[in-house]
Amino acid sequence: MRRITLAIAATGTAAALALTAGCGSSSSPQQLGSVKLAAAEALQQTAQKAEAVKSYTVDAVADVSDKQHGDGKVQGRMVYQNNPLAVDLTLDTVDFGGRSLPGGARAVLLGDTVYVKLDVLKDLVGATKPWVKASISDLDADGQAQAKDMLSRIQQFDLAGTTSMVTASKDVKAVGTESVGGVDTTHYSGTFPVDAALAQLDPDKRAQAQADLGQIKDMKFDLWADAQSLPRKITLNGTADGGTFSATMLFKGFNEPVQIAAPPADQVGELPKSTVN
Repeated sequence: MRRITLAIAATGTAAALALTAGCGSSSSPQQLGSVKLAAAEALQQTAQKAEAVKSYTVDAVADVSDKQHGDGKVQGRMVYQNNPLAVDLTLDTVDFGGRSLPGGARAVLLGDTVYVKLDVLKDLVGATKPWVKASISDLDADGQAQAKDMLSRIQQFDLAGTTSMVTASKDVKAVGTESVGGVDTTHYSGTFPVDAALAQLDPDKRAQAQADLGQIKDMKFDLWADAQSLPRKITLNGTADGGTFSATMLFKGFNEPVQIAAPPADQVGELPKSTVN
């Protein structure tokens, strides 16, 4: 089971990267509705509004450069629903160190069940159908740990978590108004110390975020919020140990009904028994 769970965990890690990579105040006031807010107050309001969002769609691209592992890029789209947990993730580009994932990847999470579509699964486990299904309860201890880690990564970097980290900024300022996807927004820019940003997260989510982001000292961000204080776009840029990281996330479909369903049954195969033992 180890090889397939590693493939699943890699897909979840890429999703987390895409979402993270998945996010003294300025006295300059900015108009939000009929109330003028200082930039730091506006970020707090955006975080509060994001906390109430139950579903959304995000288009994301993340670029990384590492002197040891080379350059990498992840680009894709995710439809997310938090209660009950359901995720439909499509990664069109997954490229690290000059090695790419042929055909990209697709993953659908429904509760504790994950459906994965990867061309390489044919070689890894001899899959005979386009999709492979895995239930966490059916995995061995190692497989359960890896799959649960994938789920926690996706939950950890939800819209609310990413936006709350931005509120750790002490130098944010409003820099103008712009249209994002046809929606009028206010543009905020600043930096935040990663340690302080991690402190904004719930304790059960903080450890994994520390592992993913702890090497970055300060993160530069830009956030575009609409008239309802919801984040329509977030960009993040950081450096660590000679490497660089940048990401752009475009959000839409806040609280709109989502349709996340399992693939057709005749296209789904179970994990080969030889990989479960």
